Amino acid sequence: MAKDTFFPEHFLWGGAIAANQSEGSWNKDGRGSSVADTAPYYENQDYAKYAAFDELSIEEIEKRLADKKDIYPKRWGIHFYERYEEDIALFAEMGFKALRMSISWSRIFPKGDEKEPNKAGLDFYHRVFRTLKQYDIEPIVTLSHYETPAYLATKYGGWINRKMLTFFSHYCETVISEFKDSVKYWMAFNEINVIDHSFYVGGAVPTDYIKDEKTDKYQVIHHLFMASAMAKKILKDISPNAQMGGMLARREGYAASCDPLDVLESIKDDQKNLFYSDVLVRGYYPSYIKAFFKENDINLIMEDTDETLLKENTIDYLSFSYYMTVLSKHKIDKDTELTTGNLVNGVKNPYLESNEWGWQIDPVGLRITLEKLYDRYQLPLFVAENGIGLQEHSDGTTEIEDTQRIDYLRSHINEMGKAIKNGVDLIGYTVWGPIDIISMSTSEISKRYGFMYVDADNFGNGTFNRYKKKSFNWYKQVIASNGEEI
Repeated sequence: MAKDTFFPEHFLWGGAIAANQSEGSWNKDGRGSSVADTAPYYENQDYAKYAAFDELSIEEIEKRLADKKDIYPKRWGIHFYERYEEDIALFAEMGFKALRMSISWSRIFPKGDEKEPNKAGLDFYHRVFRTLKQYDIEPIVTLSHYETPAYLATKYGGWINRKMLTFFSHYCETVISEFKDSVKYWMAFNEINVIDHSFYVGGAVPTDYIKDEKTDKYQVIHHLFMASAMAKKILKDISPNAQMGGMLARREGYAASCDPLDVLESIKDDQKNLFYSDVLVRGYYPSYIKAFFKENDINLIMEDTDETLLKENTIDYLSFSYYMTVLSKHKIDKDTELTTGNLVNGVKNPYLESNEWGWQIDPVGLRITLEKLYDRYQLPLFVAENGIGLQEHSDGTTEIEDTQRIDYLRSHINEMGKAIKNGVDLIGYTVWGPIDIISMSTSEISKRYGFMYVDADNFGNGTFNRYKKKSFNWYKQVIASNGEEI
């Protein structure tokens, strides 16, 4: 299918994975436990009501980490720790220009507060980066992807504690120094705004440490902003030619009707989402959030140097995940139909189709997001996650005909091209995920996103062998044609 759009010559086509969803080997070679290791898989989940992570007490965290009976799929992942060479070779066969990945903080510092890093962890990522370089694949590295060491949660209360800035800075200094010759693109946090939905996912904060939910949430957010700024400052000092990005779970949405109150509700909802990128890009708290703080008697604890640090260490590019859109309605009544989504539920849009998890499919919404963010910030953009989870099964003898995935990605890539043609500076696109991995939200592998099928079930049974789906060769052609043949 020919297009009337074009992508820049050095566009970063690729895919995105996360350590906690792919590596496995959760207690191997000195790795410590992370908060992701406490996420169980529940059979027969109600996708309309599921929670990505439970909010957990210290006692519950420790109980789950000691649990050997229930199912915790992120602990075994897809065996990327052992099979990374095979997987990267398959990515290279598709023609990947980039692989977005994360470093497991607890693989480098098992507890998180150590002075000396775990050499086996550093060696592993050196091997990964060498393999990527062998195939001319650019690593795009997230420093913290829902992978805070569990010890920092139980001992210090996670990101509600300002001491986390010291631990995170030391971690950043260590890995940036170690991998400065291998990595040019960094991100501090994956979906920094996920704290809106969970203290535990977004901030590694046990319930024991939460006293005032509203104030505590924004105190955590402030510490995350500070940590991102510190990461940027460290990067400038150690690797000045590298770039530090911010990463937002983009919640694009529309007013449910032309009722002015619905339109106003849509604006207010958008501000809640854009607040994060406003601070990361501009380096200061916007007036609307200051008004919100005043109205709700929220008083953050800040040090005198915080504002300067934020202002002087803004991000170099803005990345985001995009999966769906939702509607905003000023009054939700019993007749309002809701839909599920990536960490958030919303009002259902009757003009859109949904996948089997209730996520509404809206490729034009991706273009709207790109146009809106670039108009607002005039900063390079990066689509760090976009994809569709599907129920699939293979015995390795018959190719999976994942035409729905191809149609989904084709429509979104087409809209990206239109945004680029209209002047948007888009530097890359990494599909989530290029190989089946464990779902962040539901901790299942049966929600499959990949161009490669992994022979494993939700209980860790299977060969874990990789099999190409129909989309494998399709995406290979997309990359080879630089987006002209989709």
